[in-house]
Amino acid sequence: MPPSSLSKQDFEALSTFRYQLRKFLRFSEEAAQSEGVTPQQYLLLLHVKGTPGRDWASVGELAERLQSQHHSVVALISRCEKLKLVQRRNSEVDRRQVNIHLLPAGERCLAKLAELHHAELNTLADIFRIPTINS
Repeated sequence: MPPSSLSKQDFEALSTFRYQLRKFLRFSEEAAQSEGVTPQQYLLLLHVKGTPGRDWASVGELAERLQSQHHSVVALISRCEKLKLVQRRNSEVDRRQVNIHLLPAGERCLAKLAELHHAELNTLADIFRIPTINS
């Protein structure tokens, strides 16, 4: 295998970036758990609310956003339904498509967690930088 074209400084930048990213993800995991949801449940709520142009998302869109298998997202949605965070509704346009909508409890949970995440991101504004590699 040929030696890497990356410098020691490039490796340090990548290491620092991964460390900062992991610290933020750890914060996110702990914040979600403190609100009684799993990190994946928080992400599901976030992606439903954050779908561009509307307040709902299809199961397929959520699978893509979560980078997960369709059947895994269906199971995650079922767990969120049991917690009364989301509701499934058949699409009015295509009855084969199921759309996921936030319920009031999901809105409240997401609002609280999003505020915490926003505040945490603000504390990282001067630290969390995407490294420039080989430039």
